Amino acid sequence: MKHSLVRQHIIETASDLFYQKGYNRTGINEIIKEAGIAKATLYNHFASKEDICLAYLRFRNDLFTKNIRTFVGNAKKGKDQLYALFHFLIEFFAEKDFNGCWCVNTIAEIPRENEKIRKEIQKQKEEFIEFIKELVEKNCSQNTTSENEILAKKVYLIYESSISESKLHQNQWPIATGLSLCKSILN
Repeated sequence: MKHSLVRQHIIETASDLFYQKGYNRTGINEIIKEAGIAKATLYNHFASKEDICLAYLRFRNDLFTKNIRTFVGNAKKGKDQLYALFHFLIEFFAEKDFNGCWCVNTIAEIPRENEKIRKEIQKQKEEFIEFIKELVEKNCSQNTTSENEILAKKVYLIYESSISESKLHQNQWPIATGLSLCKSILN
């Protein structure tokens, strides 16, 4: 198997395990066993479990970013594109393996001192805020960049709490409530 294909297979295997079981509850030996590779193969591609975690976070984020941008882009122009964030979340929740936000799950498990993982998660969340800000500017722009940024951060916080609470309650009501709150702040 090509080097890049083996690496991708390891990332996808670890991604499934980390997302479903958690970072701390998934060991290197389990990744090796599930991927059907030798220990030397894993370490040929990744120096540490932390490096696998960073690859997992990037893999999940790349997939999420592509999917949400496509989903939102297919929504009617205007406020509906911001509401589409929550419609996307409803579909995400309906997936059989839904386990909340991979970033929030991971950050809850790592020590505060782990700057590499923390910075990667912060970067991903900042990029998501920027995406929401772009949606605000295109679809319901306030007068100033500062006002657009404030509104984007409000929508972001509602979205993030919706995903976390839907995981906690194992129910869609937090998403529906989040959409309702989003509509009220955009009017």
